[in-house]
Amino acid sequence: MPEIDVRKGMPSVELSREEFERRFHSRFQDPAFAAVEAELAAVTAVAWENYTKSRKAPRTRKAGPKFADPAYDLSVDWLHARDAIALARARHDDPREKKRVLLINGSSRSDQTCPGEISKSFRLTKMAEPIFTEAGLAVDILDLSLLASEMGRTIFPCKACVSTAMPLCHWPCSCYPNHGMGQTGDWMNEIYPLWTAAHGVMIVTPVNWYQVPGG
Repeated sequence: MPEIDVRKGMPSVELSREEFERRFHSRFQDPAFAAVEAELAAVTAVAWENYTKSRKAPRTRKAGPKFADPAYDLSVDWLHARDAIALARARHDDPREKKRVLLINGSSRSDQTCPGEISKSFRLTKMAEPIFTEAGLAVDILDLSLLASEMGRTIFPCKACVSTAMPLCHWPCSCYPNHGMGQTGDWMNEIYPLWTAAHGVMIVTPVNWYQVPGG
């Protein structure tokens, strides 16, 4: 096999201890946290160690006989996501189950955030729901406005690993969570099963500045 020239040259992203602590503590600027300053310092020290040691998947277990390398240490987070997808696939293929439709509200607008008003896309999504249920279909709703209105809702971006090499891309994605980087709580692990179980998908989206919204 010929030697592969891996192209590199992007600037370093390694943080200094001072910059890491500044960013970490920016989450706790509310004066209410002053009472637990000592505890925060201890948590910061652990977070710094996890960052410097790249503790991406601190909880693992052996892959087992279903995998090519049974002794490989697989992320427990990834295994949970994979199991949820497998259950959704079984439900999708079960002839005794109702056919499912996934309705997606693609608007970031919400009456729970600064606009203060319900979006037309959400209203249209809810109008579509009874039409499908009356037709005998099961309906799941994915409301992407929660990315802006509900605490802890995050979808991390795809890194396009497959563009470098197909074996790097896994289903479900294994890039996240990355605990050492604080990239946790990826909502995609809950969205994958919704998508897998669906026999049809309907996306309702506004047009914001001549394009669909980023979310």
